[in-house]
Amino acid sequence: MDYFPLFADLHNRDVLVVGGGAVAERKVRLLLKAHAHVTIIAPRLSTTMKSWAEGGQVEWLRRKFDDDDMTPYVLVYAATDDGSVNQRVYTVATAAGKLVNTVDQKDLCTFISPAIVDRSPVIVAISTGGASPVLARRLRSMLEIQLPQRLGRVADFANAMRDTVKSVLHKLTPRRLFWEEMLDGKIYELLLGGYEHEARQRFMSMLGRHQRATVGSSTATGLVALVGAGPGDPGLLTVRALQVMQSADVVLHDKLVGAGVLELCRRDAELVDVGKRSGNHRLQQQEINQMLVDLARQGKRVVRLKGGDPFIFGRGGEELLALADSGIQAEVVPGISAAVACAAAARLPLTHRQLARSVTFVTAHCQTTVNCVDWSALVGNDRTLAIYMGIGQVRTIQDNLIRHGQGGSTPWAIIQNGTTSDQRIIFGRLDALADMVRTERVQAPAMLILGHAAEIPQEIHARHQYHFKVHAALDAARATA
Repeated sequence: MDYFPLFADLHNRDVLVVGGGAVAERKVRLLLKAHAHVTIIAPRLSTTMKSWAEGGQVEWLRRKFDDDDMTPYVLVYAATDDGSVNQRVYTVATAAGKLVNTVDQKDLCTFISPAIVDRSPVIVAISTGGASPVLARRLRSMLEIQLPQRLGRVADFANAMRDTVKSVLHKLTPRRLFWEEMLDGKIYELLLGGYEHEARQRFMSMLGRHQRATVGSSTATGLVALVGAGPGDPGLLTVRALQVMQSADVVLHDKLVGAGVLELCRRDAELVDVGKRSGNHRLQQQEINQMLVDLARQGKRVVRLKGGDPFIFGRGGEELLALADSGIQAEVVPGISAAVACAAAARLPLTHRQLARSVTFVTAHCQTTVNCVDWSALVGNDRTLAIYMGIGQVRTIQDNLIRHGQGGSTPWAIIQNGTTSDQRIIFGRLDALADMVRTERVQAPAMLILGHAAEIPQEIHARHQYHFKVHAALDAARATA
């Protein structure tokens, strides 16, 4: 982050604004809403600010800025139309250790005023780090439409009831579960509608139910969600996946789950890397199963976050059985599988009426042996093979498919780091698969998709120069096809 987001308590704190025009007026208006003690230094004031000064709402020093004008202010705004004055204010303020904002001059700021959506006491602040104030205002407009006008009433009600809930639910986890249910249901809707009396009645009834649920046990059994994180792009998470990630106490995640996805987890959630890669299994599957059971028995909300989909080569079935055997309730949140997402990123249809009437998902790794695939069942010219975890076994894949009758000219595509900023797409033919992977130094994670449907993105590129992200090996692959 270029700027640290911070909400400051300015109640009765001294803030200096240098400037008396329309820009300064906008800043002063917000500062007054925050109950700051505002001093304005300017030879002249706008009509509105002059009325504020006459009414005692601000203090007006009717003169030019002086280098000694830095105490006792905690924040300083330079908002004049004179660049030399703004520069001097910035220089003096920083020398005095003050936080200073010069309006519309990013290089003369040590803090930035964000665009604000006000649903007091709920405040949403939006910043682009000074890169695009217009974009920040556009985002504010979008949020103004989406956030209910009475949202502040919900926050006020929750604040008024906090001590009551604490006196009934003594442990943190049961309290959090209670508040989450309250905000997900009818009580929230009633508060937004202005029906506070009925909301209070339902609130107390629900609180009693939660209290009874915790009687007789030191903590309630937690919940586990097996969540598909998709192929890597955070924008491809489902809404439900995001909801459970933001309510989790602990997140056990694979290595293939990227930082952008993990950033969307609850800020104070414990993140535990339990990922496995070829030749590097830091935790065995049975150990992960037991961790899920143990954490749930501690009353925690647990998310098992997996790349792609939990039930497509994600061992979600094994974990679900282990949880069921231990009496732990589990939810399954599907994700976009790597095969589907990587094919889409390459503009490669997995099925096509003329080229591929079926698609088969297969993994090159099995529990008992590497070469455990029924190769003869995979051979054919009217299907697509989506091969997971195959990059380390490309020689085995190539030799066995050709040996069982698959033509050496069968096209394929490899999508490495699919849907991410590091995505790379390579095309070729089956009899050159292993050599191409070695030459191009392809590394996992990468999806191998084999079949005549892989010709389509190459044709799109050749005919229309379509600008999807394709590796330079495309032209070489076409030349050898």
